[in-house]
Amino acid sequence: MNFTFDDDQLAYRDAVDSMLQAEVTADRIRARWESATGIDDALVEQVQALGLGSMLVPESLGGLGLGPVDFILLAEACGRVALPESVVDSVMVATPLLVDVLDRGLGNGSVQRVIEGLCAGELSVGVGHPINPCINFADSTDWLLLARGEALYLVPTDQAELRAVKSVDPSRRLFEVNFEPNPEQRIAEGDAGAALWRSTLNRGALATAAVLLGLSDGIVRQCVQYSSDRQQFGRPIGANQAVKHLMADVAVQMEYARPVIHRAAYTVAVAPTRADFAVSHAKVAAARAALLAGRNGIQVHGAMGYTWECDLHIWVKRAWALTREYGGEGFHKNRIHQWLQQPNALLGPEFTFGRGSLLDSTAA
Repeated sequence: MNFTFDDDQLAYRDAVDSMLQAEVTADRIRARWESATGIDDALVEQVQALGLGSMLVPESLGGLGLGPVDFILLAEACGRVALPESVVDSVMVATPLLVDVLDRGLGNGSVQRVIEGLCAGELSVGVGHPINPCINFADSTDWLLLARGEALYLVPTDQAELRAVKSVDPSRRLFEVNFEPNPEQRIAEGDAGAALWRSTLNRGALATAAVLLGLSDGIVRQCVQYSSDRQQFGRPIGANQAVKHLMADVAVQMEYARPVIHRAAYTVAVAPTRADFAVSHAKVAAARAALLAGRNGIQVHGAMGYTWECDLHIWVKRAWALTREYGGEGFHKNRIHQWLQQPNALLGPEFTFGRGSLLDSTAA
């Protein structure tokens, strides 16, 4: 399989990355902590102007008709700057879930209107997957996609009860959500609902893995800059082999995780309900890289790496929080183990290097 991204994909990534690098600084992130909503509305408008809100919406519904493979580089760029806003979740999780509902001939009249509002940047939607106890920025959304058993509900936010929960990451505004199920708000149930939630779990874990990879990259960049500027005994501390090795270890883990994430993006694009093995591999690899980056990054910075004034903790705390988002390491390792035990698992050189396809298997 050719994992090379084309010129258009790379150009789109570069445009988004340049905008984020210029607009999402540590100082502006800290300013969000003191604001009422924790959201930079001007930045959200810029993101919408770049077309991110409609990327994964089919052209027939007014979107750009792109897929997870096109967006995965952009999700990494969002992680690189520790973007507080829930752009990645909105594009990669909420919008595809609503599109899936329409593709299955389910839902009600609200689904179409909400998709149109997302494309226009006029509405925001939060997703309450059963695996996540809280929803980020739930109080700033217009609609919530919520679960009750296997059923899926599209609920106006003002009809749900929100309770604020403190996060280790001050950029996250988490809320526990309670609601009374209303049959008129139910848009899927039974096997269809279970399949939708399964696809959503895979998309969410993939998106989180890409953000974790970006966070790792952001931490490495800060450490390289700091170790180049910090002088000790007349030379930069980055000249010491011990410091270099700390960052080299992180770089190796990132390079192992990157192709795994790209492969998972392709798998989710062609078979989101049967992408468990690829997505779980990506989430485990990305989480390990991010945790190692945080630990080694603090060591590079020394004692000041533990201080509130040092910007490094913005990235490190986000990594700590996201390693458990859409399933922790134990959950995803168990899914990988279950896949490997199946007699028709796609194992062997004919799939790794040959022309075999995951579509050749009917394994769940």
